[in-house]
Amino acid sequence: MEVKKTCNIYCDESTHIENDGQPYMILAYVSTPYHLLKMHNKNIRKMKMEHFYRGEMKWSSISKSQYPFYNKLIDYFFSNDSLNFRAIVIDKSQLNHKYYKQSHDDFYDKMYYQLLNKKIFHDINYNIYLDVKDTYSYKKAKNLKLYLERDYQNIRNLQIIRSHESELMQLTDVLMGAINYKLRGLNRVTAKNNIIAKIENFCGKPLTEKTSKSENKFNLFFIDLKNGN
Repeated sequence: MEVKKTCNIYCDESTHIENDGQPYMILAYVSTPYHLLKMHNKNIRKMKMEHFYRGEMKWSSISKSQYPFYNKLIDYFFSNDSLNFRAIVIDKSQLNHKYYKQSHDDFYDKMYYQLLNKKIFHDINYNIYLDVKDTYSYKKAKNLKLYLERDYQNIRNLQIIRSHESELMQLTDVLMGAINYKLRGLNRVTAKNNIIAKIENFCGKPLTEKTSKSENKFNLFFIDLKNGN
């Protein structure tokens, strides 16, 4: 009997709180085959040492002095076929929880399902990790697991971890941060602008445009709540 392959998925979110004054809610993940996880962690940690980088990788940390490291990190992501990224973007001006008789937490769970279910395949097992944000994070993980298990029997593990425990979750933060920065029209930090330009060059299109549904490397989808898409 053939043993199923296993994939690890590292999820994060940005400006996801309903009334935080930010226009977009973004959910995203970086995924990799389980058997290559140690290799990626080792390689990224080696890059950190070479550039004397300490602490977590975060979009908010990108500056002129840290640019060489983040520049190399983006090269590393796009040069490895075993690393994939997906993000969904929600325009919060379209939120209408009262009409749909739901709380923002309910909506959050549904959007996480939308993030994941399009790229889950029945012939692969999955370990899914979410970044802990608050005391509600554990309930969110439990709810998401229930949502996914309605349609999939191959979710081997779904749990909360802290971002400092995972290089790939930190990578999710960086790529997702680039999208949010571009969507909000921010351009004050040259190093960040250069990282965005580099990502867009690899993708062949701006971060303000969706990719095709079949795109695996860098998949970006804008959910239109008004049209139910």
